[in-house]
Amino acid sequence: MDSAPSTDRTGVGYLPTAARTLMKLVVTGPFGVGKTTLIRTLSEIPTLHTEEAMTQSSTLLDDTAGLPDKTTTTVAIDFGRLTVPDDLVLYMFGTPGQERFLPLWEDIARGALGALVLVDTRRLGDSFAVMDMVEEQGLPYAVAVNRFPDAPAHSDEVLRKHLDLAPGTPLIQCDARERRGSIDALIALAEHVLTRLPQPEDPS
Repeated sequence: MDSAPSTDRTGVGYLPTAARTLMKLVVTGPFGVGKTTLIRTLSEIPTLHTEEAMTQSSTLLDDTAGLPDKTTTTVAIDFGRLTVPDDLVLYMFGTPGQERFLPLWEDIARGALGALVLVDTRRLGDSFAVMDMVEEQGLPYAVAVNRFPDAPAHSDEVLRKHLDLAPGTPLIQCDARERRGSIDALIALAEHVLTRLPQPEDPS
């Protein structure tokens, strides 16, 4: 019997009983940065989304400048799962990007081992509050620059400077609609998290 997890997105894919390394990760970032899209792109199972249509009231609260096609917003959580080589199972929990959902963000982040922070070069300043929240939670994180078609392009060096990233913080540029680059971003985060975990003591 094949022990690989199901990748049929039309049904639920159950994990086999073999021992695996399970990792809870938060996918976060400002409003409209592509978190839902990235989780939908990566997940090997049907994704859970809690999206609602934006109302006139919400448009008064949420800055949609530069987001002309934005018609829905996450109001609770996105969820997906990705299994990568070496039996590493990544559980992705997407969070709402608006500040008013901070208490919910803190609940979702509880028990997470790391965070992938998505940023948009058209609105880099919106990312600082999110990175502050991640750092206050003590989570190691990686930054994924979601390359929108009309967004200005910058080198990694320029982006690191503008985002004031620590030298060890991974930075990846990707398109959240494309699987290969999105996987690279998530794996970079997972590897960063694994280097930060306490290592088991040598019994000898």
